[in-house]
Amino acid sequence: MTPDRRLILLGLTASLAGCASAAPSDTRRVQGVPTSQFPDIAFAEWTDVEPEYLLYPGDEIEVATPTATELTRQVKIGPDGRVSLPLLGHVMAADRTLSQLEADISAGYAPQLRRPAIEVTLRQAGPLKVWVDGEVRNPGVFDMPGDIDAYQALVLAGGALPSAKAQQAALIRRGPGGVRMMRVVDLRPREGEVVALRRGDIIFVPRSTLGELAAFFTLFRAAMPIGFSYSLNGGYAST
Repeated sequence: MTPDRRLILLGLTASLAGCASAAPSDTRRVQGVPTSQFPDIAFAEWTDVEPEYLLYPGDEIEVATPTATELTRQVKIGPDGRVSLPLLGHVMAADRTLSQLEADISAGYAPQLRRPAIEVTLRQAGPLKVWVDGEVRNPGVFDMPGDIDAYQALVLAGGALPSAKAQQAALIRRGPGGVRMMRVVDLRPREGEVVALRRGDIIFVPRSTLGELAAFFTLFRAAMPIGFSYSLNGGYAST
């Protein structure tokens, strides 16, 4: 495996590694494809419900302490997923909802403040990224230039190779509760469907059938470094 390819696989691992553990076998649902094609990969049933926002490295947030205004800070989440706060030091913020981070910081300040009321506000979201891999000219991680659909992401990756089966590409997404979902999308020009993308989506374009997805998952699991715990938006963190 070439170094560039390994980095791409690590990035793809990143988007899914933050998810909760794979869905149980009795919840496998792959929209548009028989589940028998995926004996070793569990996906939750697809839903278009928008999950609660999770913070990412690069996001700018305000941590307000109304009862101790001198502690209020506007900070940017670092590549390691953490923010630096007075009295607390480094606090993990990535992959947390605003309410979860409020609870974490409030618990941290509890021994030092009489009323540790915390308000966390998202001031500016960091770069929105999607991953494109498989039979495309330039596989990799791409910044979303605004709202784009799956075919436009394919264009960002240089388009499909002649060997690609673009009518049966996979869109993998992190769903509510952090579960891993997948649906099949047709990415042929002028014949495909318009599927809006979300931050962190993965598009995999196979050579023949989506049965290749099992081998793809095996590859990027093998690419994970020792101690790797999760990665978001290109920023890796290990425990």
